[in-house]
Amino acid sequence: MAQTLTDIKALLDSHGLRPKHSLGQNFLHDANQMRRILAAAAPGPTDIVLEVGPGTGALSEWILEAGARLIAVEIDRDLEPILRDRVAPLAPDRFELIVDDVLEGKHTINPRVIEALRRAGPASGSTPPALPPFKLIANLPYHVASPLLANLVTDHPAMILAVVMIQREVADRLTAPPGGKDYGPLGVLMQAMCEVDRVATLSPGCFWPQPTIDSAVVRLRRRAAPLTDDPARLAATLHLVFGQRRKQLGAILGRATPLPPGIDPTWRAERLSVEQLVELSRLPL
Repeated sequence: MAQTLTDIKALLDSHGLRPKHSLGQNFLHDANQMRRILAAAAPGPTDIVLEVGPGTGALSEWILEAGARLIAVEIDRDLEPILRDRVAPLAPDRFELIVDDVLEGKHTINPRVIEALRRAGPASGSTPPALPPFKLIANLPYHVASPLLANLVTDHPAMILAVVMIQREVADRLTAPPGGKDYGPLGVLMQAMCEVDRVATLSPGCFWPQPTIDSAVVRLRRRAAPLTDDPARLAATLHLVFGQRRKQLGAILGRATPLPPGIDPTWRAERLSVEQLVELSRLPL
């Protein structure tokens, strides 16, 4: 049975805990929305799932019930007893808890997480073993969403799918088409590597405590053939041209720079499609 708001409050109370604003803790308690997340991710017995910020394990329980192997990463050590006492016994052979920050730095996934993913996969002869395909399913703390997704999408192709709860403003950037203020480096990079769609928009009432902003669930499905084989170079180009988004491309890159066919030097970066920005990133800038 899904954890209700009453259950979540009781679990925290039993350990003398309250949600920590400093860690961005807003616990999802709407069972219908959790069902939508699980339906979009479709975890099953053959899947390895990475969950970041499990909290009291409300979503973790659904993932384990679906038969998946789950690696949960929780930064709040005070929540460890709840997760070990309530969630771990549900599937002790399919659940691993890492109490740590999922990021070692802004641009690096914690090595403990990488090693746990390697252990979860089948034995291989490579050294180190290759990461097995895995899914990210999470109600992400808002401050970690962008750097985590950027790292996983660009540096870890084994992440084949992500279904994540994030701040609606971040979801707007991830799904933005060309031409608007939300269209920028993060969304272009994600769309170049993945098919991105919005699953749901959630009101603050789906969480406790209620955040002051709306949230959204976004799904990223890694493309079989990403639009670029050099996401780092694409990212550098995006930060260059969007970092001066009010300037024309010719003013940023130099009027003598030969641009790909179909791109005018008087255009600004936000006018270019994802495909055109990928072509731009292949120039010797």
